[in-house]
Amino acid sequence: MLKNNIKLTYFVLIISLFTFLLFHFPFFKFVFSALEPTSLGGIIIIINLMILMLTLNAFVFYFMFFLPKIIGKAFLVLFFNINAIAIYFINTYGVIIDKTMIGNILNTNYEESSSFFSFGLIIYLLFLGVIPSIFIIKIKIINESFKKKSVTFLLALIFIVSLVFANSSNWLWIDKHSTKLGALAMPWSYVANTSRFYIHKSQENKKEILLPDATIKDTEKSIAVLVIGESARSKNFSLYGYKKNTNPLLSKIKNVYSFNATSCATYTTAGIKCILEHENTSKLYELLPNYLYRNNVDVIWRTTNWGEPPIHIKNYLNRYDIEERYEGGDTNYDEILLSGLKEQILASESNKILIVLHTTTSHGPTYNKKYPPQFEKFKPVCNSVELGKCTTEELINAYDNTIVYTDYILSNLIKSLKQLDEHQSAMLYVSDHGESLGENNLYMHGLPVSIAPKEQLEIPFIVWLSNDYKKLKSHETLSQNHVFHSVLNFLAIESPIYDENMNIFK
Repeated sequence: MLKNNIKLTYFVLIISLFTFLLFHFPFFKFVFSALEPTSLGGIIIIINLMILMLTLNAFVFYFMFFLPKIIGKAFLVLFFNINAIAIYFINTYGVIIDKTMIGNILNTNYEESSSFFSFGLIIYLLFLGVIPSIFIIKIKIINESFKKKSVTFLLALIFIVSLVFANSSNWLWIDKHSTKLGALAMPWSYVANTSRFYIHKSQENKKEILLPDATIKDTEKSIAVLVIGESARSKNFSLYGYKKNTNPLLSKIKNVYSFNATSCATYTTAGIKCILEHENTSKLYELLPNYLYRNNVDVIWRTTNWGEPPIHIKNYLNRYDIEERYEGGDTNYDEILLSGLKEQILASESNKILIVLHTTTSHGPTYNKKYPPQFEKFKPVCNSVELGKCTTEELINAYDNTIVYTDYILSNLIKSLKQLDEHQSAMLYVSDHGESLGENNLYMHGLPVSIAPKEQLEIPFIVWLSNDYKKLKSHETLSQNHVFHSVLNFLAIESPIYDENMNIFK
């Protein structure tokens, strides 16, 4: 049993040991998989990383107690509870807490975050967060003089620096795996990467860089509809050769074409930005709907999702706006995006119309809740947010049903567009990113592009044309940036920024 009164040095060593034992299994699991643990070099790296983790945590925890004890304890309580949540998601979904994932977390909303709530999360939070927090709060720490703290702090710093330089021969290995190591080391993964995320955000353009003015070349009535899919991977579309018939309706519609495509990101905000920008860049150039709206195209944006880059148009409708304006359609699912759409098009006074429908249909982990019951074509399905507890069959069935529902929405959209005889119409369906469904013990999305599996990057790019007004070029693989230039071409928009090589139409 621990004493009620404990010296500060002993306290931070114990807390550091707790942190090491409770939260670093994924870290060392990766280390063991990335080197030969039985070799002399592998053993040296493992031992040194263990010592470094223990010492570094103790060093920082000790530093926090230069502040008043209540503040130092508050930081530790916060770390333990966030650690518990982070390690749950790492163990359950195979995610890594890097800058990209921090952006994903900060761009979520209550509806999405609440879908991850589970009994498993409570268990992690209780045993790895709450109980250690009670110990931290109740233990009485015998403080040390400022002089002793300073000497201890300096000695620890010298030891850490010496250890780092003593391992200079291993720097190349550590640098090679720095992304993964940094994302699995608690609590530094989310502390450092949250800082990196906000530094990156502060460096982004505060205001969009305007593109050169555009002109409309003709008066022909034309509509381009861009449907942005959520977490849809081409592998599970029967249009792409999938063995299960997940596209029973689209496969029977004339003038539907599918292209191989890849996403330039693995999370929503960056994926949508890539779809809407003229080239893949870290800068914030004027996005497609903003650009066309500024140049006298009628732009309609409807969404049931979130995480969108800045959209500056008049007709922006979310789920609740649509509910208020239009009757019909199940408000719990993405088909509400079609409610009153044809009427809104007919009410437009413009000859050139861009419609963007931002869906949420295949977003996990609650795939089974993203479609109405009548679309549960494949059974049994996964009903748990802890995807690893489901069988592979259950998980894939639930996900495949979201694709069947997507097929239904797209076919109904096409049916509505066919009724607009006076307009030339085109529909482009492009997903923001793909999705992992247990392959290599990975789930959902969000891994850095450099290490992301193909399941998170290979996306559907499906096109429908109303008639022979346009033909399609042949492409082996498209990028999300093809959308910008293809829409400009279809709507007859003349712009200095237009790139014919990035246009899919002849």
